[in-house]
Amino acid sequence: MPPTEPATASVPATAPAGAPVPSAVPTPAAVPVPARRRTLSRAASGGLHAAAAMTVLGCSTGATAALTDYPLYGGQAARYLLAAALLLPLVRRGGPLRPRPSRSELLRLVLLAATGLFAFNVLLIQALRRTDPAAVGSVVGCTPLLLAVLAPVLARRRPQLRLLAAAGVVVAGAAVTQGFGPGDLLGFGCALGTLACEAAFSLLAVDLLPRLGPVRVSAYTTALAVPMFALAGLVLDGGRLLRVPTAGEAAALLYLAVMLTVVAFLLWYTALGRLGPERAGLFAGLIPVTAALSGAALGTGGLHPGELAGTVLVGVGVGAGITAGRPRWAAAVGG
Repeated sequence: MPPTEPATASVPATAPAGAPVPSAVPTPAAVPVPARRRTLSRAASGGLHAAAAMTVLGCSTGATAALTDYPLYGGQAARYLLAAALLLPLVRRGGPLRPRPSRSELLRLVLLAATGLFAFNVLLIQALRRTDPAAVGSVVGCTPLLLAVLAPVLARRRPQLRLLAAAGVVVAGAAVTQGFGPGDLLGFGCALGTLACEAAFSLLAVDLLPRLGPVRVSAYTTALAVPMFALAGLVLDGGRLLRVPTAGEAAALLYLAVMLTVVAFLLWYTALGRLGPERAGLFAGLIPVTAALSGAALGTGGLHPGELAGTVLVGVGVGAGITAGRPRWAAAVGG
């Protein structure tokens, strides 16, 4: 007689209604599901990148001041040459230099380098020579408002009222923090040119970022700026294009090349792709704030009630703008 199957291995032909049906196959042990790792939203990540970039820029005032006696064009050519030497290997890390810029992209890259890097630095130095730094800072501090207006206009859409209001608060806070100072008409004109170049640094990059990405845009514009400064220096300074820097000047050039150009460029263009120029531009209001805070930390300046009040205004404006709805076109920008 064949052995009888255990009762637990078979299912009765009929079972009482509602009774549980035993399974013939043992149930496997539950597999633990790893907890999902929390990630920052695009807005939060972009905000952190933008804040970090503007902090590096605000803290660069001391380095820039250390180069007032160094040849302008030769110093900037050396700065961008070192930065390009650091950025181009990052481009090649993934293989050949692809995607290569198209003809229209190359033209935009040249315009970006000519305005956002070359003209910006030249106009800024000329403005500082003729106008009080506080007045220059207050004019350039209007960048958030300019981007909030120009970015949607160039994209053929209506500016967001909330972003315009937030940009206005940021500009007011930056002006309170920076203060105002005397200057002549030519110096004010150079400061306005600096403001336009600061806006071009972001607006011209918006259409390049989806295909080329932050690393390539930073590397290509940096490399293109080198011959611009070198040729201008050869024409205007001749044999005084370069000289051996002092220890302080060498440290300043190193900071500007590595931190301000390589690190801050990558941070800013990443933020620009994730936030769009309107919301990313709000963080430009942090420049005078971080400059004041870094000066107080290094003992080169002190914090005054006006600076603290301006800092609060900038924070309120950035907080209001960063939570505004993201324009649909910005979702196409890589990052």
